[in-house]
Amino acid sequence: MPHFTIEYSANLDSRLDIGAVCEVVRKAAVETGIFPLGGIRVRAVKCEHYAIADARHDYGFLDMVLRIGQGRDLPTRRKAGEHVFQALSKHLDPVFTASKFALSFDMQINDKDTSWKRNNIHDALKVEAAHG
Repeated sequence: MPHFTIEYSANLDSRLDIGAVCEVVRKAAVETGIFPLGGIRVRAVKCEHYAIADARHDYGFLDMVLRIGQGRDLPTRRKAGEHVFQALSKHLDPVFTASKFALSFDMQINDKDTSWKRNNIHDALKVEAAHG
């Protein structure tokens, strides 16, 4: 972990490079210094069907949820969340300027007793780091 899931309205495809959005989030997560590099995941899911406010078709949204494991105190989580949100928000400034748009971000903590994982990326990164 951390795992970021982005859901966004399909009408943003013409206004936004969603791959670049994923990279902004990934980079900001690394910059926090609190997440293991090998655990960072950023995925985006386009929502073809949605309804917003009074149903105008030009409204858009991007909703991001971050799932993290237990063990970080509230000040650490808040500082990291604020850093990621500010990076994403700044990247999306042109969308806010050009259209009606809603951005949201929530952080959730997984219960370690009901969360299962298998990952060999951490080991691969350690090997690469050791061998330059």
